[in-house]
Amino acid sequence: VVSSDSFGYVGAALVSTVWVLGFQTFLVGGYRWRSGIKFPQLYAEKAEAAASKDAHLFNCVQRAHQNTLERMPVVLVSTLVTAVKNPLYAAAACGLWSFSRVLYTIGYASGDPIKRNTRGGILGEISLFGLVLGASYTAYQLVQDA
Repeated sequence: VVSSDSFGYVGAALVSTVWVLGFQTFLVGGYRWRSGIKFPQLYAEKAEAAASKDAHLFNCVQRAHQNTLERMPVVLVSTLVTAVKNPLYAAAACGLWSFSRVLYTIGYASGDPIKRNTRGGILGEISLFGLVLGASYTAYQLVQDA
């Protein structure tokens, strides 16, 4: 188990995920207000989105936010497990994931869902895969060391 000053970078990377979620929440709230979609409705209905650009954009930013929430448990667990032996690698991969989620969200918020990955958002899938591999290898090492 590694315990070094570099673990602070892991903390910073993990906190960056909180800021990403805050950014997305802010966008979702703004587009919800602009589109007039009331709570507890999760998405604009198909007819609402077809009739209103704001409703369509609300759906786009809401989907970006939901997708980030779906990925978050894997990011958090794999970052923490990887950091046990490789804190700088874990921090870099998690930080890259957070940065890519901002690009992903901006691309999605353009109203063209294809742009979620063409503007750099695909980097998140690469870093997430790297985190899962890192966590798997770290878990293997820990079992071997036991």
